[in-house]
Amino acid sequence: MGERTIIVMPAYNAANTLERILNDIPEGCCDEVILVDDCSSDATVEIARRLPVTLIQHERNLGYGGNQRTCYREALARGADYVVMLHPDYQYDARVIPAAVDILRHGICDVVLGNRIRTRREARAGGMPWSKYLSNRGLTLIENVLSGQNLGEWHSGFRAYRREVLETVPFEVNSDNFVFDSQFLVQSVHFGFKVGDLPIPVRYFDEASSIEFLSASRYAIHTLWTFVVWFAHRSGLRRSPLFTPRSDVRPDAPAAPADPSQST
Repeated sequence: MGERTIIVMPAYNAANTLERILNDIPEGCCDEVILVDDCSSDATVEIARRLPVTLIQHERNLGYGGNQRTCYREALARGADYVVMLHPDYQYDARVIPAAVDILRHGICDVVLGNRIRTRREARAGGMPWSKYLSNRGLTLIENVLSGQNLGEWHSGFRAYRREVLETVPFEVNSDNFVFDSQFLVQSVHFGFKVGDLPIPVRYFDEASSIEFLSASRYAIHTLWTFVVWFAHRSGLRRSPLFTPRSDVRPDAPAAPADPSQST
């Protein structure tokens, strides 16, 4: 039996863009597309039912992080060797999926991110607002320094993983909110996985989802707090389940709060 590639889509109110992003997925590049709907209030589910996807519906809204947990559990249960997480909001170009999987297959990286910020000119020409560009670049710079990485962008909704990453990283205890992604990357670095990226076009438009300013500010704070928790764990000051191998974490363990003062 050959290697199996599964694309997962954490969906919430993606009716306007779902069909477009699925049409862009190169033929034959994956064995299955799993769409997990997190109680959308639009026609996402109705559209998904007539498309070639495996549809999973949450009975209650679990948040962005909770949606990804379901995505990864299902991909592992279905025998995925490579898992590509693709936002269904059409911000990310699905045509690069084969290239990302090839990087994983050849062992060059264990985690591959889509990098929308190859140059400032391209990012702005693709519609990325100045506020998004500056905050993304600034936070990415800090994260690279703190983690010893050299990624073009830490905040991408296009990610590809080798199975071993998902079997090791304790994503079950990550936040239910958007900081799930930052936690996952710091965890990947902690466990010694090779993280890299590849350039993808920028797509910002009205139908694409975007985090409002207040939520983005909280996300940045929670992201930096993840590094505090990581450094404390590494120094032995305070052990954290975020950096305990998945095999050693209870399956029913609650999601970790993004910061000590606010539960997610």
